[in-house]
Parts: sequence; C-alpha cells; structure tokens
Amino acid sequence: MRQSKLISRKHKEKPADAILASHIYLLRGGYMRPVANGIYSLLPPGKRVQQKIEAIIREEMNKVDGQEVMMPVVMPRELWDESNRWDSVGPELLRFKDRTGHDMLLGMTHEEACTALARTEATSYRDYPFMLYQIQTKYRDEARSRGGLVRVREFTMKDAYSFHTNEKDLDEYYDRVAKAYHTIYRRIGIPEVVAIQSDTGMMGGKVAHEYQLVTDAGEDKIVMCPECKSYWNSEVAYTEYQYKKEDLLPLEEIKTPNTKTIEDLVKFTGVPAKKMAKMVFYTTEKKETVAVMIRGDLEVNETKLAKVLKALFNFATDEDVRKVGAVPGFATGIGLKCKVYADQSVAKAYNLVCGANKEGYHLKNFNVARDTPKAEVVDVATVQEGDVCPKCGAKLHLTRGIEVGNIFKLGTKYTESMHMTYTDENGEDKTPLMACYGIGVGRSLASVIEAHHDDYGPIWPLSIAPWQVQINAMGMDKEGIKETAEKLYTDLESAGVEVLYDDRNLSAGVQFAEADLTGIPLRLIVAPKALAQGMIEYKVRGTDEKGMIPVDEAAKFAEDWIKKEMKKYK
Repeated sequence: MRQSKLISRKHKEKPADAILASHIYLLRGGYMRPVANGIYSLLPPGKRVQQKIEAIIREEMNKVDGQEVMMPVVMPRELWDESNRWDSVGPELLRFKDRTGHDMLLGMTHEEACTALARTEATSYRDYPFMLYQIQTKYRDEARSRGGLVRVREFTMKDAYSFHTNEKDLDEYYDRVAKAYHTIYRRIGIPEVVAIQSDTGMMGGKVAHEYQLVTDAGEDKIVMCPECKSYWNSEVAYTEYQYKKEDLLPLEEIKTPNTKTIEDLVKFTGVPAKKMAKMVFYTTEKKETVAVMIRGDLEVNETKLAKVLKALFNFATDEDVRKVGAVPGFATGIGLKCKVYADQSVAKAYNLVCGANKEGYHLKNFNVARDTPKAEVVDVATVQEGDVCPKCGAKLHLTRGIEVGNIFKLGTKYTESMHMTYTDENGEDKTPLMACYGIGVGRSLASVIEAHHDDYGPIWPLSIAPWQVQINAMGMDKEGIKETAEKLYTDLESAGVEVLYDDRNLSAGVQFAEADLTGIPLRLIVAPKALAQGMIEYKVRGTDEKGMIPVDEAAKFAEDWIKKEMKKYK
C-alpha cells in the first residue's frame, strides 16, 4: 500500500474528549472516526487490524469444532418473549416498530436467535454436541459510552453457543473453549488477559467467567490475590471475616444525639466503624421492604443482593422504613416487621454498636445470633483492599480491568423456555443444556493498544498489525532514493510481505511521527547517508533494536524477521 493513496489522515493534536490511550491513538492514527456517541467507522488500517483479529478467532473456534453461521441483527419480539427477556431487559435493548407496526429489536446478544436456529436442526441425540458461532454486529443502547472502542453502542462481537445432552459433556467443552480463549488472546498480543469468576447477570445460568486485561485504564473492578493468583469480579468476590472470640455482653442503651451517620457515631463514641452494625433498607418491585445489616465500614454489593432477593429493588424511603418498625438513622434489626438479612461481616462479629430504633439512641454489645436469631445470614458485602483471600489467606488487592470476553454455562435457561428438545436413545424428548462464549472484537483491538503503546503511538504485535513492514523514503528527490525504495517495495510485495510504503516527499520528522502513530512493527528507512554506503537502516517499533543491512539483503532480512517473529503467535 502506498501512503500517498491511503485514506487515513493522521492528527498531531490529542482529541479533546479522549482519555484512554487506545481512544487517542485510534483517532490520531487514522484508524477510526466517530459517527455518533459510541458509534464509529473504521478506516482501512483499523479494518485490517480487525480482520486479523477475526481470522485468529475463527481459527481457534474451528479448532474446537465450532461451525460458523450468520444470524440477523434485527429480530422480532416473539423470540425474546419466549425467553422472557423482552420485558426483563432494560432500555439498553433497542426496541422499535417496523413499518407494519410489529415490535422488533436490534440484537445486543443472540441466545434467542441461536436457540431458535438450533432447534430446527438438532432433533436427535445423534446431532449432539455441537457449537455454532458468528462474528456479527451488535447494538446495545449504552447509557455511558466512553473510551472509544472500550464502551460503545454498536460493536462487532464473536458469539458462540454450544449445546449438550449432559453436564459432563458441557463441563468438558466449556473447559476446551476456556483454553482456546487464552490462545486467542496470546495470539493477538495480550497474553496478560486473565480469566476471573464473574456474575452471570442478564445472561442467566449458574457459572460464568470474564476475560479481563488488568489495566488501570479499565472500568471494571477486579479483586485479585497477588499470592495465589486468584481473580474475581468485584460483583462476586468474597472474603473470610475472622474475629477473635469474645464473651457476649448484655445489650446496653446509650444516648447518641445527632448521630444519624456512621461517621457521626464514630466521632461521638470513639468506637471504630468496624465495631458497628449499620442497617440498609430496600423496597422490592413487589413493594416489600427488606433490611440488610452490614458492618459499619462496608458497603452492600447490590449485585450480590439481587441474587439473594431474586427481584429488582431500590432504596427504601424513610416512610417505608418507619412502616416496618424502624427509626431512620437509628435503626436496628431487632423486632422489625420485615425480612432481615445479616451479612457475614456482622454475623461473625461480637459486641457491636448498632441503632436502638429510638431517636437519639444506640445499643452497645449487639450480637446477631443472640439478638436477631431469625435473620438470614448472607454474603452481600463489597470486598475491600486488604481483605483476606478466601483461598490462601493473603491480603487481597483491588485493581481494574477491561473485559474482552466472557463465557457462561447457561444450563436450560433458554432451551427450556424456548421449547428446544431432542429425542434421546429411548425415544423420549429431552431438553439440551447450553453454554455461550463471547469476545468483543473492537474492545480486544483497543485493549492491545492499552497494553502496548508508548508516548508516540501504538506498538502493534506482528500478528495483528495493519501492515508488517513500513518503508520510509527520506528525500525522494535525492539520487537513488526513489529507485531503491520502489524496488524494495516491489520485492517485498512479490514475497507476500504486507508493506506500507511512505512514498510522499515529506520531512523525516513528519514521516517518523506518522510512522509511530501507525505502529507497524518493522521499519525500513531509505536515507541518503546510509544509501551512500550501500545500506538501509531498520528499526523495530517499541524496542531498542536497530541497525544497518545491505540494500540487496533488505527484502530477505524483512522476510526472515517476520517468519521468526510470527512464531511467537502460533
């Protein structure tokens, strides 16, 4: 490709609204352009990178017996009514009516479409197991688009769905795909990606894992143990609360005027928040008020609570709190006319300070088992920095990550509700088990830049770089420069090397700055001083590796370098 013909304009200045490195360099480097909030067009360099990522994904999905299909972006309401998700999914699902007034939607995920497709084809146990996958455009009406391709509304995704007749087969296949994911991320240049246990969310099912690139640029909160290398999404992370045993002391009422918050109570009593139990009240979609007791210095994890309540909920109003017999700001779990949940952080603690259900008063020496014996003990606390790892006992660390993929064991959530069956060996109708596996292509592309860039631009892994080699010709009007660069370009293309040739007669400073923004791994520089000695300079992007090679050996050098380097990505 000649740079003079390439439709991809570079920009010197940082975009005003871009913060993440990937967002900045994809715009400055001429990889993409915004169309609307969270919607982008890819320019030729960006499209080339995306295609290479997709090719690697296809190769690895085919290796685990995946069969590629193509499902529609637009789906009718009826499919999502079958799975009960038309009403349960929020406004991120873009619903609309077609010209006949029929309810339709833009697919943000394709469990329904794939189940509907598979049930027409796999009717006998002999058809199982199998996996269908696609690489398709999705649309999620994201409320907070940010970070370029990291959080968008329209995106390209590989989604795969496997179907099984028994748990053992599902478990074994789930593990095969999990290993394939690690191979994919290694091959596209981000071996740093880790698999972490996660919440199943709107997908449903019982088991789920996310693939996260651990980076400060991420928006997902990750809990990790530096010692045993365990990872959890903060929505499912847990810890073991360990307290030194104490004798249970009798409840004692203490006067605490103007102390409606934990901070006020700590200042007034001198008791640390870790020795307090606070109450948090919620009202469910069924208008039921529930109370949650948790340690004073901790916060309720609402994702965990949602699993406990199995219902949508909001914070209760003061009026709701009073209706169940509590006093706002001075509440306790004792004697309430509602369901009470006690987090493990207070259930295992001794002699805490808590509210007295009396304006201006608190209680000392509260103990869950003795004073609220009917409270259900649950895990709904958000893990904090320095909490104990439940696996090895080391201190947990909080960090951030970008989710680049996920896998879910769905069980029969979709196959049962959508009446997918097969005939088993005995002629009986059975419901198959299902799992799904997603990879965000654009987000993976952005994550590579987040992991591999410098102050000048992206540092592309050779496996997905838009081109493998860049030729920079310095002084096209100088003797021998154009002829040498043209021959090198022709030789490389004839050898099947992907090459971008900067054939513009621009200064070295401009060419090198734009070359850094393009981020191509190997750069060959045809310049007057080196050419006078019969040499061409080479540089490897992102490293200190550079040197001189004879002009007539340059093409062979590039071929050999590419072959050697590509072995890292096999």
